Amino acid sequence: MGFISVTKQKTLFLISFFIVTICIFVFFTKNAVSKQSVDQNKFKILSTIAMVDGIAKEIGKDKFSFDLLIKGDIDPHSYELVKGDSEKLQDADIILYNGLGLEHGASVMYHIQKHPMAIPVAESIVETSEYLFVDGIIDPHLWMDVSLWLQIIDPIQEAFSKLDPQNREFYLQNSESLKSKLRALHEEVFQLLQSIPSDQRYLVTSHDAFNYFSRRYLSEPCEMEDDKWRNRFIAPEGLAPDGQMSIMDIKLVIDSLLTNNVSVVFPESNISRSSLQKIVSVCKKKGKTVLIAKDALYGDTMGSKHSGPESYEEMIRHNARVLKRNLNPSEVYEK
Repeated sequence: MGFISVTKQKTLFLISFFIVTICIFVFFTKNAVSKQSVDQNKFKILSTIAMVDGIAKEIGKDKFSFDLLIKGDIDPHSYELVKGDSEKLQDADIILYNGLGLEHGASVMYHIQKHPMAIPVAESIVETSEYLFVDGIIDPHLWMDVSLWLQIIDPIQEAFSKLDPQNREFYLQNSESLKSKLRALHEEVFQLLQSIPSDQRYLVTSHDAFNYFSRRYLSEPCEMEDDKWRNRFIAPEGLAPDGQMSIMDIKLVIDSLLTNNVSVVFPESNISRSSLQKIVSVCKKKGKTVLIAKDALYGDTMGSKHSGPESYEEMIRHNARVLKRNLNPSEVYEK
């Protein structure tokens, strides 16, 4: 009798467990399907790069379905479409891309140019006199100057309001809030980096992604007027990190290091350190010790998920803090 009772108890327990499991499965499946159904009914916003995607999400929040085309540490300059990208571009109600030649992959531009609502956010910045040129080409990395990048908020807000006019006030309020937050970030970064002694405020990285950053945050205010800020920053590779580095490029960087007594160079998260290692090696032969900072900067990308900054603001703040910390001669660097 005791055996039968125990067996019944086990059977009842297993049945109860099975029923509870089924109920939990049905509950979460129903919620997932429901959420998917809701997302499918939302307008789709596709951004090419994370720095644009972050701004768009702050403005639209839960009103839209957001997706990112170029993810992780992939170079946006030479990005070509992979499986599934064409569908993303075709299905998007709005495509937000940087423009100014950043996304110059043929397959990407083909879809962007065909789309009726593709917005080049960096090209909408009003102060066109603020654009920088490198070897006669517009530098597209405007997100490195927060005071410029916040100007993309209005065209994005206007596009969202046009697509979804009943929530216009919602987008306007979010935009104003975001502008205030970015203005505060701009001032924070400026004050942090200006606290570094002027004779130590020199930046050497792998490629030309930090021109806007150096002009705004590393230079003296008077240097912005006559282009002397350019002495604050140099890189052996051009605007796109897929070009060939020449002996002359290396020589120019080394001359700058020696002239300005720079002792540390900064790697970038998505670019090989080989060019910097060559520079360090040549400097050593010339009797100048130059070290590579342990912490990488984020220029063209924000890194892979959970391995880099989670937002545009975190990216800029990270770069500023890395420079502040590593431009201190007492810090320990990677050999």
